[in-house]
Amino acid sequence: MARLVVDPAFVVGAVDRRLFGSFVEHMGRCVYTGIYEPGHPTADADGFRQDVLELVRELGVTAVRYPGGNFVSNYHWEDGVGPKDQRPRRLDLAWRAIEPNQFGTDEFVAWSRKAGVEPIWAANFGTRGIREAVDLLEYCNLPAGTEPADRRVANGAEEPHGIKIWCLGNEMDGPWQIGHKTPEEYARLAEEAANAMRRVDPDLEFVACGSSNAQMPTFGEWERVVLERTYDLVDHISLHAYYEPHDGDQAGFLAAAEEMDRMIGSVIATADHVRALKRSDKEITLSFDEWNVWRQADFPGELGLEIREAGPLIEDTYTVDDAVVVGSLLITLLRHADRVKIACLAQLVNVIGPIRTEPGGRAWRQTIFHPFALTARYAGPTVLRTAIADGPEIDTAAFGRVPALWSTATYDDSTGELAIFVVNRSETEKIDLEIPVTGRLVRHLALYDDDRSAMNSADDPDRVQPRSVDGTEVVDGVCRATLPPASWHLIQLSS
Repeated sequence: MARLVVDPAFVVGAVDRRLFGSFVEHMGRCVYTGIYEPGHPTADADGFRQDVLELVRELGVTAVRYPGGNFVSNYHWEDGVGPKDQRPRRLDLAWRAIEPNQFGTDEFVAWSRKAGVEPIWAANFGTRGIREAVDLLEYCNLPAGTEPADRRVANGAEEPHGIKIWCLGNEMDGPWQIGHKTPEEYARLAEEAANAMRRVDPDLEFVACGSSNAQMPTFGEWERVVLERTYDLVDHISLHAYYEPHDGDQAGFLAAAEEMDRMIGSVIATADHVRALKRSDKEITLSFDEWNVWRQADFPGELGLEIREAGPLIEDTYTVDDAVVVGSLLITLLRHADRVKIACLAQLVNVIGPIRTEPGGRAWRQTIFHPFALTARYAGPTVLRTAIADGPEIDTAAFGRVPALWSTATYDDSTGELAIFVVNRSETEKIDLEIPVTGRLVRHLALYDDDRSAMNSADDPDRVQPRSVDGTEVVDGVCRATLPPASWHLIQLSS
């Protein structure tokens, strides 16, 4: 019998609700026929799909990063504002697609307000620089009185957009990025841009580019160089990571949270190293602003794409196992809530998204939608430490021998509600779990299936969905539950 121990006295930190963010990029069908499709039966006067908006609200997304992603490093924001019939068609070099620019800055702000999410803006530091970033900031955040702000007013948005979180570029360490830079080149540009942008709006939050993934040859060194130049000017440093099975190691894939956990720990260590060098009282926090399951081995690469109109691209269809992994990655983000303050599931619709659509047709929830929505809905304001005693272990090719159980918990002191999130990462063995608690069981929801390759589709949108677990009970101060193999769980208790 495995034992999960949790106590409200042992606190990790407060949950920043921006941890439940997502990402919209001009890539594939994320924007066009995703969130925006004039002429769709559900489209409103702005062309926004109401069926998608309803699912976004249900998903519980709190913030959305835009407009990229690789797209942003060759994007002229000016092309996407003003009368739509005067906006130019451009070749997007990131994904070799024709960008019609019918959806841009003002449309995204309007969509964000309808969706109830906070916009997170990424500026082009690939082909552009300080002047263009300042102009965009003035356009978005200043009242009338300067040329960029007057242009926004003329375009129909009298009040400033008030965007507070700004990403200083995207994946600038990546040689695939248009305008790729060395750490020294990027650090200098980020330092000067942040300094200039703060003169426009001193209350901004800045996210400096960290490494594109932990396998980059400059991982760690990139963060050190960038933070040594920008430490006093930025608030967060970014992390990006995508996970997929490798070499038939499905056990390692189910344990992918180990890799995320180690990456977070390494970036924290590097940031704190710079803090020590600077004798600073300031603490840099993390923005994990791209993360998801993505089978990159199936992607031909940017140069493998023909120049074309925007169409389907990396529209992965997710399985039960994928959903269990996404649930475990959410657990990992919560386990580091003291330092991870922003996170963005990439992307929101169609492009490796929790939501899928048909052009002119239906929208539905992918399997990964469910652990995200339930975690966003039921996670309380404070993360607690959990400890597993007598829990089994599993063997993985990627990480060696690791615990089969991966868990976290949140607590709401005002209501006494305790939410425990736990994954059984064993492919073959069920685990009997006991949790010493006071109070009563509110709900036990789980995601698992005898067919771990099961997926949702437009014709069968509810093939995989959370289910209530029978047999879980609290007796004599102990909650007992059985966790099937390869399963994600929410166990909620109330005092």
